[in-house]
Amino acid sequence: MRVLTLISVVVISSCRNHKDKEIIDFIKVSDQTYLSVTEVASNLDVPWDMQYSPSTNSIFFTQIKGKVAELNLETNSIKVIYEVPNVYHQRTLGLLGLAIHPNFAINPYLYICYTTKEQDSVFSELRRLELKNGQVIASKLLLKIDGGTGHNGSRLAFDNSHKLYWATGDIHSLTHAQDSTTLNGKILRMNDDGGIPHDNPIRGSYVYAWGFRNMQGMTFTANGNLLTSEHGDAIEDEINWIRPLSNYGWIDIEGYHDTPKELAIASKSLRTEPIKAWTPVIAPAALKYYSFTQIPEWNNRLLLGTLKDQSLRILKLNVNQNQIIEEDIFLKDKYGRIRAITVDKKGNVYIATSNRDWKPQTDFPLKTDDRILKLSRIEYTPRNFLSKEKISNGQKMDAKALYQSYCASCHKADGNGTPGSFPSLLKSSAMKDSKKLIHIVLNGLKTTEGDDTQVYDLPMPSFSFLKDEEVASIVNYIRTRLINSTQTIDANMVGDIRNQE
Repeated sequence: MRVLTLISVVVISSCRNHKDKEIIDFIKVSDQTYLSVTEVASNLDVPWDMQYSPSTNSIFFTQIKGKVAELNLETNSIKVIYEVPNVYHQRTLGLLGLAIHPNFAINPYLYICYTTKEQDSVFSELRRLELKNGQVIASKLLLKIDGGTGHNGSRLAFDNSHKLYWATGDIHSLTHAQDSTTLNGKILRMNDDGGIPHDNPIRGSYVYAWGFRNMQGMTFTANGNLLTSEHGDAIEDEINWIRPLSNYGWIDIEGYHDTPKELAIASKSLRTEPIKAWTPVIAPAALKYYSFTQIPEWNNRLLLGTLKDQSLRILKLNVNQNQIIEEDIFLKDKYGRIRAITVDKKGNVYIATSNRDWKPQTDFPLKTDDRILKLSRIEYTPRNFLSKEKISNGQKMDAKALYQSYCASCHKADGNGTPGSFPSLLKSSAMKDSKKLIHIVLNGLKTTEGDDTQVYDLPMPSFSFLKDEEVASIVNYIRTRLINSTQTIDANMVGDIRNQE
C-alpha cells in the first residue's frame, strides 16, 4: 500500500512538473502588479498566428511551413492536428493567419489562410477546417485570391455577428490597394461559410475597406471596433480604426496626412488617417484587445507585438475604444521578434516569438526558439524584474541609432545583409561612389539586380524624408564603422544631389 502511494506521488509530481514550467523572468507592470514569464512551448517552427479556445482550454496555432497545432494548457503538450498539403513557403510566405469560429462548441471550425504556387503564380487561399475529437475531418476552400512574393497580409478575425474578416496585403502592387474592385490591399468581410453577406457595404463584393499596404495584426475591441496594425514602407507604421467604405490611403498616402502632397490628395478624395503611426518604423505585428482584470493596468488596452523593434507595446484606448492615448513598452530586445499574441479566459497573456524566420535580428534565435511564453500575475514582489522602457520623444539620434533604425533590419547590424533579399553593404561597389550612394538612399531601388555579383529580389524604399545631415550620418557610419573607409561626405553634398533630382 505504501509502495502504491509512493508511485502515485511520483506520477502526480511528474505531471505537475511537466505543466508548471520554471519561471524565466518577472515583469513589473506597476507597484501593485508583477507578472511571471514561463515557457510553455519551445523549439517551434516559426509560429505565425495563435488563438485561444475557451471551449477546449487550448491554443490553436499555425507554423509557417504548414502545420496547424494545438497546445493543451492543462499539460502544455502539443499535438499537430493538420498539415496543409499545398503550402508554398518562402520568406514571409506560407501558412499564416488563423481564426476560431466564435461558436466553436456547435461549429467546430478553424479558419486558416496560406500561400500556394501554381506554375509561376502565387495565390492566397482561405480554408475552413472541421474538427472532431481533436483532429481535422474535413477541409473546405472558401476563397482564393492573388498572392505575391511578399505583402500578403493575412490576419483573420470574427465579429460579434459571426462575420469573418480577412486582412489582405497589396502583394507589392502599385494599383491593387486603391482599386476597390480587387481583393488585395483590403479588409474583406464574409459569412462563416465564405459567402458574401447581403449587408456588405458594396453589394455583391467582399470588399469592406481598402487602401492598405501589408496588415500584420487585427482585433476587435469590446464595443466592436475593428483595429489593425500595418507595416509602412520606410516610415509610418500604422494602427487603423477600420470602418466600411473607408480608404486608408496607401499607396498615395502613407501614415498621417502631413505633407503638402498628401494633404492635396486627401482634399480631393477622402482618405482616413491612422489613429497611431510610428517613424522610425517598429514593424507592428500581433494585435490583441485586452479586457481582463488580472492585469488591471492593461485593461482596455491593445497588446501589440513588434518584429523590428522586438518589443511588447501596451496601447491605452480612450473610452470609445477608437483612439490611442498612451503607450508603454515592455520586453525590448528580451525575447526577440513577437509575431503572435493571445489571451486565455483568466486573462493570462501568451506571446509567440518569430526568431527562426527569414529575418532574425542580432543575438537571435535563442537556443529554444521559437517559443510560446506565458505572462501571468503573481501575488508577491520578486527580487529582480524587467521594467517598462522609456519612450524617446523626438530626441536627436546619433549615426549609429540612425543606422539601427533605418538600415539594420535589412542589411543587419554588421552590414552583411540578407542573402537573396538584401545586399551586403560590405561588398557593394556603391560604397565607393558617393553620388551614387546618396542617390540610392534618397530614391531607393526597384531593380532586382544588385551590383557586382549580388542578386536580391526585394526593393529598397526611398529615404528622402530624412534630413540632409541624417543621410550624411548614415552614409558616414557605414563607411567608417562597417567598411573601415576614410571617405566621408557632408550634408551639403546630400543637399546638392537632392536639389539636382
